[in-house]
Amino acid sequence: MITAGAALGVTMVALGMVLTPGPNMMYVVSRSITQGRRAGLVSLIGVGAGFLCYVAATAFGLSVVFTAVPELYTAVKLAGAAYLGWLAWKTLRPGGASVFAPVDLPPDSNRRLFAMGLLTNLLNPKAAIMYASLIPQFIDVRAGHLVLQGFLLGGMQIVVSLLVNGLLVLMAGGIAVFLAQHPGWLRVQRQVTGTALGLIAVKLATDRAPATA
Repeated sequence: MITAGAALGVTMVALGMVLTPGPNMMYVVSRSITQGRRAGLVSLIGVGAGFLCYVAATAFGLSVVFTAVPELYTAVKLAGAAYLGWLAWKTLRPGGASVFAPVDLPPDSNRRLFAMGLLTNLLNPKAAIMYASLIPQFIDVRAGHLVLQGFLLGGMQIVVSLLVNGLLVLMAGGIAVFLAQHPGWLRVQRQVTGTALGLIAVKLATDRAPATA
């Protein structure tokens, strides 16, 4: 159905994307630190569901709406930027806590953890644009079953993302222990993380919507 070259191409691009820190990675790691690995994994499932929504939209040709209606892209993009900016302020403000700090928090239900993971992913419309521009390049029209090909290729990206972020969830506890034993690094991490969140928010807010063909 899909060629080995197409599978390898999507896998390599997906690996490069997931190794670049972004909102999804920061969210699942912070949940793992504050509530444990189970919470991080449930949150990661929500992130994966967000990817699946975009894969389905791309496979059925719906994600072109973001390209055809730049105003919709801009509205969702700004919502995501505002959310990240709020997280950055919570981290950098006086007395703010680091996402790696093992603090006592009322545990959220699995439903809320899943919903927040889903929302974190869906608030970044660049995922839809990525699928709309990447997946069609590896689809073989002559092989037919275009929707199925889209799901298979998009599924590969989801698997790569879940595997890498899943490893980070499992390692997050070790990071928390290290930082608890070295409080100086905790302050440094809080500044770095808050600044990174702010920069991502600014970049997301200032990126232009993709031009229509």
